[in-house]
Amino acid sequence: MEKTRYLLDEKDMPTQWYNILPDLPEPLPDVLHPGTGQPVTPDDLAPLFPMGLIMQEFSPEHYIDIPEEVQAIYKTWRPTALHRAYRLEKALDTPAKIYYKYEGTSQGGSHKPNTAIAQAYYNKKEGVKRISTETGAGQWGSSLALAGAFFDIEIKVYMVGVSFYQKPYRRIMMETWGATCVPSPSQDTQAGRDMLAKDPDCPGSLGLAISEAVEDAVSRDDTHYSLGSVLNHVLLHQTVIGQEAKKQMEMADVYPDIIIGCIGGGSNFAGLFLPFIKDKIEGRKPDLRIINVEPASCPTLTKGPYAYDFGDVSGLTPLLKMYTLGHDFIPPPVHAGGLRYHGMAPIVSHLYHLGLVEAQATYQLDTFEAGIKFARTEGILSAPETMHAIKVVIDEALKCKETGEAKTILLGHSGHGHVDMAAYEAYLSGKLTNYEYPEEMVKKALENLPKV
Repeated sequence: MEKTRYLLDEKDMPTQWYNILPDLPEPLPDVLHPGTGQPVTPDDLAPLFPMGLIMQEFSPEHYIDIPEEVQAIYKTWRPTALHRAYRLEKALDTPAKIYYKYEGTSQGGSHKPNTAIAQAYYNKKEGVKRISTETGAGQWGSSLALAGAFFDIEIKVYMVGVSFYQKPYRRIMMETWGATCVPSPSQDTQAGRDMLAKDPDCPGSLGLAISEAVEDAVSRDDTHYSLGSVLNHVLLHQTVIGQEAKKQMEMADVYPDIIIGCIGGGSNFAGLFLPFIKDKIEGRKPDLRIINVEPASCPTLTKGPYAYDFGDVSGLTPLLKMYTLGHDFIPPPVHAGGLRYHGMAPIVSHLYHLGLVEAQATYQLDTFEAGIKFARTEGILSAPETMHAIKVVIDEALKCKETGEAKTILLGHSGHGHVDMAAYEAYLSGKLTNYEYPEEMVKKALENLPKV
């Protein structure tokens, strides 16, 4: 019997994060100051982030050492396993070889602690007592709450309102680890109060929750802000996933033809594919396909323009060059709350713009159908976000069945769905619906793009 699981020893864990910036074929566009329109400096970001993270954001180094204190905590769940999905392959009757890198074994149940631990460490090192943040589905908020408990830092989480009520157990996880979690829009900030005055039933968005968290941070001397995706340093920390996966695929004596993952802000999937895309950029694997999968109701890469935009509703963040649906776009309330973001990581956007990666959008019901098939073959109850990638993995495997090609497919499995059971119940009882791309809402939101 061939191996179904590829495990690394602790000694094989990455001791450095991989930085894609110096390997990009064209430099990343500048990040611009929201007031002056000029490229931001480290000092501009100092009110929000510790200097250790700011330096990583712009670093010219190919590799950045992972501090020993961070490595020690990583070792409580890393390295994570690479699995061969034999049962899924058999059910699909495909010649494709399907592997998945499973990030659901962290204490937070997802990939998010890879950066939460690092961000808490650098804040603690600079004496920060309190961190404010936003969260979509709650994976990020619960992971930062976990990191706050490890480093004795107070955490305040603004959770997108629709997810706050859809996913109460994520809030309970945060509170168990000592964080405070409120639904966004909230009464705790001016941004939240303004939105509630305009729309008392507003379901919230990640862009709005970011506005609240940034406002919270800049209004207090003891507080920094923390972001769970999008920014360069966040994607950097996630590259432990891809570095481990490369070693594990070498153990399996294969190299992926196709790598597939879900994207909201882009951190989990970029963490997997960045160490591989280096091979594509340098010409060693020119035919490697990298497919980013997003919700059809919030199709940032597939329907948005490539433009400078704010990362938040209120325009408090620096201007990022990214694919965007408009910073004040409020996405429909799909259960994949972690994918309901108007923008996309500048690194992912840049690679897509250069034609080095692909993108597809999928509907909610199709993703749940794929997630159920994965659960009934591989046994894992996946997060609704991850199901988007599973849907496209199945599509590509079925194409292999038609052509007879035995392609190797690598899935980035970002986390389990154990606290998403209400979403499963809604699907299984026929209550879940698809949401169409809200073209008119997006068109209106894009009218407010900043003029750069």
